[in-house]
Amino acid sequence: MQAPLIGINGAGIGGLAAAIGLLRAGFRVRVFEQAAQFARVGADINLTPNAVRALDGLGVGDALRETAAQPSHRISRTWDTGEETSRLEMAQTAQAKYGAPQLTMHRADLLQALERAVPADAIALGKKLVSFEAPPQGQPGSIRLTFADGTHDDVDVLIGADGIHSVVRTGLFGPESPEFTGVVAYRAVVPAHRLDGLPNLGAFTKWWGPNPSSQIVTFPLNLGRDIFVFATTPQDSWTLESWTAPGDVNELRAMYADYHGEARALLDACDSVLKSALYVRDPLPQWSRERVSLLGDACHPMMPFMAQGAGMAIEDAVVLSRHLAAAGTQADAVSLADALGRYEAARRERTARVQIGSRGNQWLKEGGNADWVYEYDAWQTPLAA
Repeated sequence: MQAPLIGINGAGIGGLAAAIGLLRAGFRVRVFEQAAQFARVGADINLTPNAVRALDGLGVGDALRETAAQPSHRISRTWDTGEETSRLEMAQTAQAKYGAPQLTMHRADLLQALERAVPADAIALGKKLVSFEAPPQGQPGSIRLTFADGTHDDVDVLIGADGIHSVVRTGLFGPESPEFTGVVAYRAVVPAHRLDGLPNLGAFTKWWGPNPSSQIVTFPLNLGRDIFVFATTPQDSWTLESWTAPGDVNELRAMYADYHGEARALLDACDSVLKSALYVRDPLPQWSRERVSLLGDACHPMMPFMAQGAGMAIEDAVVLSRHLAAAGTQADAVSLADALGRYEAARRERTARVQIGSRGNQWLKEGGNADWVYEYDAWQTPLAA
């Protein structure tokens, strides 16, 4: 008897991490990705110790450390006075305390490391899922997938790792629209040598603005050779949802004209920026139905203010693979459905707490406890009964 075939819709961070975990557990895996080829997309990724520990267990951590920076501290500063309101040691201190450091890097480097860990024949490119049909409750049989090119495929379990506009979520629970937050984000990468003389370039620094929607965050990339700049501001009139729309550098600088001189110097060094609107959904009351479930932004998209969007998807991937591994590679349809329900039960409370905390944007503003986020170990957390 063959092991169940797990279909994963979406070859992003969460989908590829899940594929690695499930392949290691002995399952057959097929990842369906709508893009015709992999490309270097996105600017940055901030992986806190909880995410790095999970990736280490998947066997990709060493590859990430080859290009990632390891911020020395996590620092909070006040937007106008520059006053430092909290400082948390990271790097080797985080390694000793949490079992992994914080890693900051180009998002493409993380995706490439994950792609290399998944066999090419387990990934189907150019496959845009449009619908799926599952057997009646409790019944055996395959889940039939239909793609935009008119082809079909059959899997035993379907995981929607297909982002905030998840086709799998829509198929499970019906259409809905994400909520625009009234906040837009700017992203830029600046060579570190342009910022010589500014303090704390090797740290993750957050400049807390006059309201929860206004902030500037910086941290090192590429072994410290580049500095990533991320800034958010209220702007109800602009709602394009994209990670790649060009922004206006002069507009960016004008938005933060009243910030401290050191913060403005970061923006003055930017040649170009990307701009996007930020969307969220409220925590879902349910992620799974029978042998179909969700992970990452498909079920818990969140604001970036706790830097946990990718981290939660990676944790989901590990906990999902552990629950399916516990069911076994000879599991029947009922056992597989039960495993997905237990995976959801193990993850829903934590991800909802992070969703809500990210939206409130007060975490670590004036110190506080980072342990409940950073010390979580997706490989050791108890499986749901």
